[in-house]
Amino acid sequence: MENILKEVENYWDSRSEGYSEVNVAELNSYKMDVWKELINRYKPNVIGRKLKVLDIGTGPGFFAIAMASCGYDVTAVDYTDAMLHRAKMNAGSYKKSINFIQMDAHSLDFKENTFDLIVTRNLTWNLEKPDQAYKEWHRVLVPGGRLLNFDANWYLHLFDETKKSEYEEDRMNSQKYGVKDHYVHTDTAAMEEIAKNLPLSRTMRPQWDAAVLINTGFKKVMVEQDIGERVWDNEEQINYASTPMFMIFAEK
Repeated sequence: MENILKEVENYWDSRSEGYSEVNVAELNSYKMDVWKELINRYKPNVIGRKLKVLDIGTGPGFFAIAMASCGYDVTAVDYTDAMLHRAKMNAGSYKKSINFIQMDAHSLDFKENTFDLIVTRNLTWNLEKPDQAYKEWHRVLVPGGRLLNFDANWYLHLFDETKKSEYEEDRMNSQKYGVKDHYVHTDTAAMEEIAKNLPLSRTMRPQWDAAVLINTGFKKVMVEQDIGERVWDNEEQINYASTPMFMIFAEK
């Protein structure tokens, strides 16, 4: 695991500045309110105290900052030091409201039954042992606690011919509609090499996740497809038409 984890860490280290710019733009756009409304619709209710939220794979801090702005007790973890540095910078006045910790999503250094809500975005596809990570996330949630995982089949096109054709169509549509191609302006070759060795790159999701979460012990699991239609702008929807974002809701 160490070698793949190191490769993933090095990749996101190199992406931290550019990825942070995307997150900052989101924080200063209508997307902030859209995401907050979406997450708050599915969060558990707690009485007499602040909601305890864990943002796993916080990256440049978007979810952590959004949750802190709601007045919640927020902890944000990431494996990459460079991302945590960006997240702290981006947090601004919310920096003191968020506990930023460098940590591996596969092995969380928290006691059982600690958090009410786990949020994560575009993380699980990076994991070498996602089933192990899901067990950890289940462990640290309180009974009745909830997981909201937002992700997509980002690199399935490397293994599936139909997805490959759809992905290539996205690239053509980016040109056709005159929008920035997010793959042309990113070091996709490096990530593709890493993705080839990650199990979820070749797995049809979120069907796999739903089955694993039930087997992990979550009592309720629900999937919502095409979340991107609600949280992505027009440029993103053109870029990622072949990789629609889904939401996985799971309750302990």
